[in-house]
Amino acid sequence: MWLLRLLAVLTAIVVAGALLAWLLTRDRRYLMLARRSSLFILIAAAVFLALLALERVALISP
Repeated sequence: MWLLRLLAVLTAIVVAGALLAWLLTRDRRYLMLARRSSLFILIAAAVFLALLALERVALISP
């Protein structure tokens, strides 16, 4: 779980920085960076939680 939290914090920092850079420069590449970072953390979280669920099911079943 600490890995998921670390990824969430790092992604939040990157997204906030990209949005701030976009506000200062109005360059769309910073918006795309924020979008890609957000999608990455959502996919990584989904995979991580799916593996946790799979592990729980595999450990409970005899």
